[in-house]
Amino acid sequence: MRNVGQRAVPFSLAACVGVVLMLSGCTTAAPTPTPTLSVSLTPTATPTPTPTGPALMPNGSATQNLPYFTSIIDAVASGPQTAQGRAYIDALTAGGFDKSAMEVTQDLTTVGNQADSIQFSVKWKGECLVGQVGPSVPGPQARVLPLVPEGTCLVGQTRPIDW
Repeated sequence: MRNVGQRAVPFSLAACVGVVLMLSGCTTAAPTPTPTLSVSLTPTATPTPTPTGPALMPNGSATQNLPYFTSIIDAVASGPQTAQGRAYIDALTAGGFDKSAMEVTQDLTTVGNQADSIQFSVKWKGECLVGQVGPSVPGPQARVLPLVPEGTCLVGQTRPIDW
């Protein structure tokens, strides 16, 4: 055997180390990290829509305001003053209807008994929003009716709304 083979290994090893050193000198330095922007979206609560009921529509017709009128009389009818005309007039006034455009019948008969029904109304743009409640009525009733020939909403005797 020749010594050439033994000599070749150290030379080959030295050559490899030299190549590695040369190549490592050719590479660029590690890149400098650049700051990155990160946007973190924090979830926000979306407001839950509040269910809204009917509302007074000042420029609307009597028919358009009937659901609002009905909601008011239903609320009064479910309370303790179900057969008191004043409670309906006060609630309708609080709801934005004009008290001077309202009419109401008597709560009591001429002998002092509770009336079988009471009626109340609001004159609205040439028509009438009319409500009726009482023991002889199956539940609160509301309708849009035409004015009577006298220009009022209710037929018969009504009581003054002077409170």
